[in-house]
Amino acid sequence: MKHLNIAVGIIRNPQQEIFITRRAADSHMAGFWEFPGGKVEQGETPEQALCRELQEETGINLQQVQLLDVLEHRFTDRIVTLNFYLVESWAGQPYGREGQPMRWVKQADLREEEFPEANANIIRLLVAQANAVDD
Repeated sequence: MKHLNIAVGIIRNPQQEIFITRRAADSHMAGFWEFPGGKVEQGETPEQALCRELQEETGINLQQVQLLDVLEHRFTDRIVTLNFYLVESWAGQPYGREGQPMRWVKQADLREEEFPEANANIIRLLVAQANAVDD
């Protein structure tokens, strides 16, 4: 069974909004919203992959990242290890460099059902964090 190691960036601005993009129509899990990121290549650390992927997908250069969680998800045809990084310090303005739709969404307003199932736990965590701050 195929095993993929993925680096994922949760880009959060000072207004507690998260940058998300929509998956391409021809991709696995097409149409869902996602946090930008991608496969960790041979010889790369997840953090190096994150820097490369976010530069390619959003045009930003990371200055500081914090590992938030590592989750494994099993699909029928593959196992995916997701390395979720919180990104609060970067240079540039993130945008959909590959032409993908993008938007900023309040952290408390993230909706599990709009993302691939593998993201459910991290979305619950982010929403709970946001709600704890609001209380």
